Amino acid sequence: MLNRRILRVKAFQTLYAFQQCKHSNANLAQDFIKEAFLPDLNSMEVQDRGLLKKEASRCIEVFTKNLDKVQLSLDKSDNEKVKETAVKAISFYNKSNKKDQEFLRTNMLTAVENIPALYLFAISMLVGFGEHVRKEKVKKRKFEDQPIVQQDSAYNLGSNKVLGIIEQNHSFKKECLRFEVDIEELELEIKEWYRELVKPHEDYQKYMAIENPSIEDDKEILLTILKKIIFKKEAILSFFQDKDLNWTENKSIVRSLSSKVLKTITGTEDESDEFLPDLALNWEEDKEFFQEIYNLTVASEKEYSELIATTTKNWDVERIALTDRVILIMALSEMVNFSSIPTKVSINEYIDISKTYSTPKSKQFVNGLLDTLSKELTESGKIRKSGRGLIDNK
Repeated sequence: MLNRRILRVKAFQTLYAFQQCKHSNANLAQDFIKEAFLPDLNSMEVQDRGLLKKEASRCIEVFTKNLDKVQLSLDKSDNEKVKETAVKAISFYNKSNKKDQEFLRTNMLTAVENIPALYLFAISMLVGFGEHVRKEKVKKRKFEDQPIVQQDSAYNLGSNKVLGIIEQNHSFKKECLRFEVDIEELELEIKEWYRELVKPHEDYQKYMAIENPSIEDDKEILLTILKKIIFKKEAILSFFQDKDLNWTENKSIVRSLSSKVLKTITGTEDESDEFLPDLALNWEEDKEFFQEIYNLTVASEKEYSELIATTTKNWDVERIALTDRVILIMALSEMVNFSSIPTKVSINEYIDISKTYSTPKSKQFVNGLLDTLSKELTESGKIRKSGRGLIDNK
């Protein structure tokens, strides 16, 4: 359906969101503890506020130290209330995390399955602008009682060669039907967006002044409309936001897919009819990968966090940027559990994610650490690659 790089990005975004949920759940659990040790205003007994505050602090300490443990680690001096409250707080924390984990996993799948319709709408908007310009040209000729034969550069978009190829493409029509993308429902909006956003744009004005534009001119103006209008102007962005609750995260992916479609078209006689990404190929296989990389990363967090901490020696793992920690644990989960994916491919993919989503120095940090850890895990036998060309783990 979508290439593995996009799936990794979506999984990373979801895992990052899960870490933020865990942080919020920990804060809520600590708030629960603080409330449990507030003075009882209905009690007739004298309340030792200092002692309650001290017990609350101790309970939070017990809670923090025992999040990942099966059995509580307590001091003999800890009273029953500290123990019971810590157990309840940990239970709340774990249940909340499990609920968030499942919700985010489901939402992650839904978000990805919505992406094809979103990028098809973006391409269809370009087609809609071209159709609108052709209709305007016909209206003008009829009004002026002139034959529609002469070339008028003001209507270049109506005869845009790239749009012509897209409109005639069987796969494009089929995919629009399959994902229920109907540009006719936006007829009024297309007219308004063209009049107020496209036509006045400086680059479009230059395009209208070109006599007999080349296919490269045609392609360039479409890429410009995508980048500077469709994916930038609030009026159009509101349409996508209404269509997709995950638009903030999906925007860059949809823009990339839309641009790729246009860049793939050459206009040559031997050009393949299939310039659209195949939206069905291997989806079940990719879906399995998508869910597994998410689930395995969540399950491996403690193990790989300790491994990262050991490798970075005196550097506190908690001080490593959250984005980098998620990227590193994802990469290690993939290298260890997906035997058919070359180690170098995994490393390069996560370096690319770090370049986009983390700090300027993350590329070197992620690269160096993953290179070191991959060698250690290969030598210990935890990373084992199988399949053609992968026996040597390269």
